[in-house]
Amino acid sequence: MSTNRYETAVARYFEAWNATSAEAVAKAVADAWTADGGYTDPLADVTGHDAVAAVITAAHEQFPGFVFRPLGEVDGHHETARFGWELVAPDGSAPAAGFDVITLAEDGRIRSVLGFLDRVPS
Repeated sequence: MSTNRYETAVARYFEAWNATSAEAVAKAVADAWTADGGYTDPLADVTGHDAVAAVITAAHEQFPGFVFRPLGEVDGHHETARFGWELVAPDGSAPAAGFDVITLAEDGRIRSVLGFLDRVPS
């Protein structure tokens, strides 16, 4: 199976969300996002590596031991891609799920993320 630019960008996105140390998050965010890249969902609206890393770190603090995993295939055209995801607990349950739309820069890194929450924990 060949990997296209959309799949590569989404793989880097999940690497950032699943990094476990502050250093690993910072490196993964820098690898995945442009310096002025942003992340927006119903709970956050941030720009820049430090702010994106802070959102990821906050998610790990709220859901320790959880991991993000992709749902389905990545669908992309032009500079835009969309994909589903879920947040998986250590027991295998997935209390949160959604889909994100990303815009890519020329170098394949993420310029922006628009996140949508389809399922959230009560």
